[in-house]
Amino acid sequence: MNWSKEELVSLCGQTRRDIVRMVHAVASGHPGGSLGCVEFLAALYGKVMTHHPEKFSMDGANEDLFFLSNGHISPVFYSILARTGYFPVAELNTFRKLNSRLQGHPTTHEGLPGVRVASGSLGQGMSVAIGAALSKKLNGDTCLVYSLHGDGELQEGQIWEAAMYASANKVDNYIATVDYNGRQIDGDVENVLSLGNLRSKFEAFGWTVIENAHGNDLDAVISSLETAKSLTGKGKPVMILMKTEMGMGVDYMMGTHKWHGSAPNDEQLEKALAQLPVTLGDY
Repeated sequence: MNWSKEELVSLCGQTRRDIVRMVHAVASGHPGGSLGCVEFLAALYGKVMTHHPEKFSMDGANEDLFFLSNGHISPVFYSILARTGYFPVAELNTFRKLNSRLQGHPTTHEGLPGVRVASGSLGQGMSVAIGAALSKKLNGDTCLVYSLHGDGELQEGQIWEAAMYASANKVDNYIATVDYNGRQIDGDVENVLSLGNLRSKFEAFGWTVIENAHGNDLDAVISSLETAKSLTGKGKPVMILMKTEMGMGVDYMMGTHKWHGSAPNDEQLEKALAQLPVTLGDY
């Protein structure tokens, strides 16, 4: 896909409306991180990745793959998948409902196009992505593998085992991104368990590291992803450390961790929607 800047801006605006409406409708879900990662997923699916929504297959041969490790931000993932053609937009109305394919964390047994791994048990997504990247190498497939992780997720030990494995085995067809919003369910990451200097840590683990200080700016996100692509194939996995704002686009959700996993009530929904104009049409 190669959406224009105007189309991507519209996608971002509508996705934010989708997110707050989805979590409000069932009074559950994770709007904060979802709102913060809109530009990243819009750029990835609308501009950067080579992928084929109309002929989705689990093996993903000859196309780029994406794995959402921080699966609790499923609202943004589902919205982007629907809006880029993986399944009908109207299905967003079933989010978190009984027998829906759109569960609170992405799962595979319902057969939702676009989802290749059940995720949300934090720390596991990097291992899965590395496995997929190695399989592409074995199959002579030159496409890339991408993953997204929360910053609080990096407190999981499995992440660092996987990071060590990826560099030791020269998994250089893999680009990971950390949503570095500085907040997690219990408060600021710095106060819960400080991550220290992430750039230095990943470089010490043998990765090439890019920092994007403007993860809610489309141009900056696209630029960082394109730079990361140019650095693949050079013997090292690539990490993008992406600064975002949790709750971006809804003023009362920004600057706090309190909307990590809380849904807006009726009044709060109206206040949010007043800040988020319709661009592509509500589901």
